[in-house]
Amino acid sequence: QVQLVESGGGLVQAGGSLRLSCASSGHTFSTGVRAWFRQALGKEREFVAATWSTTWSASNVYYADSVKGRFTISRDNVKNTVNLQMNALKPEDTAIYYCAARQLLSFSNRPSSYDYWGQGTQVTVSS
Repeated sequence: QVQLVESGGGLVQAGGSLRLSCASSGHTFSTGVRAWFRQALGKEREFVAATWSTTWSASNVYYADSVKGRFTISRDNVKNTVNLQMNALKPEDTAIYYCAARQLLSFSNRPSSYDYWGQGTQVTVSS
């Protein structure tokens, strides 16, 4: 059974940093897309960042415009983890952050395209 487990959420002041980690078990996910989404209270789940590998490129990344330049996604295929380093956090980054995995190699920013999800971790940024 595939499981994704997030960790690293918490409360931080605006301008601060947090590092989220997602560990997977039951599947290596050495290929396919690994992504982070978030869902703020009363809002739809939205794409944050993704990373994937292809035959021609070992590491591809893509970010939502709202986090570009502040967040960095990284992947460790040996440890089977994916991390999200979040810097210069803003109150509008407050949300539950979810780790997701997609078995197909093609990138997608739609939640419905992902096969597996973690339970989520709360990130709260105070002003």
